[in-house]
Amino acid sequence: MERKTYPSDVSDEEWSFAAPYLSLMTPEAPQRKHEVREVFDALRWLVRTGAAWRYLPGDFPPWAAVYQQTQRWLKAGVFEMMAHVLREVVRLTQGRTKEPSAVVLDGRTLQSTPESAQRAGYDGHKRKQGAKVHAAVDTLGSLLALVVTPADEQERAQVEKLAAGVQQVTGENVEVAFADQGYTGEAAAEAAEAAEQHGIKLALVKHTEAKRGFVLLPKRWVVERSFAWTSRFRRLAKDYERLADTLKGLHFLAFACLLLHRLLPLLTPPPKCITPSREKCLRLAL
Repeated sequence: MERKTYPSDVSDEEWSFAAPYLSLMTPEAPQRKHEVREVFDALRWLVRTGAAWRYLPGDFPPWAAVYQQTQRWLKAGVFEMMAHVLREVVRLTQGRTKEPSAVVLDGRTLQSTPESAQRAGYDGHKRKQGAKVHAAVDTLGSLLALVVTPADEQERAQVEKLAAGVQQVTGENVEVAFADQGYTGEAAAEAAEAAEQHGIKLALVKHTEAKRGFVLLPKRWVVERSFAWTSRFRRLAKDYERLADTLKGLHFLAFACLLLHRLLPLLTPPPKCITPSREKCLRLAL
């Protein structure tokens, strides 16, 4: 009996892209009891709705099987690979080069939960106990690198890790990183030096220079929009994970889902057209 469909289910076109990354063993493997696509659909449902693992609907595979397979995917880095490949395709469709030359850095604090309380810290500025997600995105908002720390860790202290991660995935192509005033202060010189070690110039966008009335900060709004995108995935609204690596991997999964949806028109085959007019077929496809 076929199960009911959910809005978070992967489409056939999206699955044609994702399947090679998620199939860590052959379909004929004797230990496989559940369809990989069903497990992936269950994970997408969970991240999108924010439910607990044990609250997965009964028409999905058992929650333990979904959790164990998710951990295998996270350890293999498949969601990061998917996000990076999709990022490159999005850039090419936008007329950009495959790899960016500029990135935007920022961090946001996620409220802790009993599951993540052991690794939480207190963010005095946000007055929040939890974890801080430090992210580097390109100028289109696609995720490049991400670091998870306790919320009391300073943003400027993570520049070296973010710079190293960015250069690793872009082939040492990034030249400048835009950041806000959270990367200033006593250790600002150390942050700039850490970025320079990886060939990146740290450019600070200051409020006093950019703000006249209510305006968006130049360049800086891009990463804020990226964080807003992740807020659509309720599992990422708070830090529900026991492991920081799980929280990091689910962020890459969220961006893979977002980019897959954005590229869906390219993955969808053009409609069959009975007219000999090629121009009309192309208009229907667009």
